[in-house]
Amino acid sequence: QVQLVESGGGLVQAGGSLRLSCAASGMMTSFSTMAWYRQAPGKQRELVATIPSGGTTNYDDSVKGRFTISRINAKNTVYLQMNSLKPADTAVYSCHCRGYWGQGTQVTVSS
Repeated sequence: QVQLVESGGGLVQAGGSLRLSCAASGMMTSFSTMAWYRQAPGKQRELVATIPSGGTTNYDDSVKGRFTISRINAKNTVYLQMNSLKPADTAVYSCHCRGYWGQGTQVTVSS
């Protein structure tokens, strides 16, 4: 059974940091692109960052310079380091790999 399980969300003040993790089980992710998405209340889900198995990471313009995506293939895990958080970053963050989605983790940034 394939599962993606996110963790690390929470409530933080503006300017603070959080680190999200997404651990995959039931499949190998080493050669696949992994991604973080987010969905704020009343808005469509948007792509935040991607990391291929090799090559260049990509970020939405709204998070460039503040968020960093990384992965440890041996752990089948992808991370999202989020710094200088803003209230506009408040959303449910979900990871994605090969058509599979995690359940999401809530990130709330207070002003």
